[in-house]
Amino acid sequence: MDIILIPGLWLDASSWNDVTAELERAGHRVHALTMPGVGAPASESADIGVSDWVAAGVAAVDDVAGPVVVVGHSGGGNVAWGVADARPDAVSRVIFVDTVPPPSGFGISEFEVVDGVVPFPGWDTFDADDVADLDEHTRARTAPLTRSVPARVPTDDILLEGGRHRVPVTLLMGGLDQTSLEAQLENWGPYAAEFRAITDAEVVRIGSGHWPQFSVPSRLAELIDAAVTRNR
Repeated sequence: MDIILIPGLWLDASSWNDVTAELERAGHRVHALTMPGVGAPASESADIGVSDWVAAGVAAVDDVAGPVVVVGHSGGGNVAWGVADARPDAVSRVIFVDTVPPPSGFGISEFEVVDGVVPFPGWDTFDADDVADLDEHTRARTAPLTRSVPARVPTDDILLEGGRHRVPVTLLMGGLDQTSLEAQLENWGPYAAEFRAITDAEVVRIGSGHWPQFSVPSRLAELIDAAVTRNR
């Protein structure tokens, strides 16, 4: 299967390296993306928004002959959902990594803008549960891999209007399984309605923090492979 890997904020294609190696050993063709404007100064990235990231993902789908699975980590899940919305007949499954499908008209989140871009805010700014499985060595190794993102990307609303709800979905959640996620749906507002509108959705617990591609890459690759295999 062709698998497109979309990183979350501040990360590029290299953030998937350990996962990519495992998936390729399993026989898949992997296309890890670096999104437009990552690491670029404001003079080069000020006009780049989330629609440009979605367009880059759509272009990657169009470059593949045959069905493709699209994987999105964190904020990259918004992009993956936009890609599925634009190409529902080409995307055979969307896999969300510790994130959920966004409803139309919502952004990723808001972070401080510095010199016209959004820099990585550092591991200590995240909830303890999100980074609990990132030891000091892993934090030191991965922090230099981070890059700024265009200022508009985190807060741009994603606009969805296609056939995304008929695309099968797998949510690989760090600490939530199907039962615990569904128990929280009532607090999700429009996100709950978006999730419930999906025809075929499953939730699988990874047993990790928010960055399993760094903390448990083999486990993440195994779960992606399992979800992809269900499409065959």
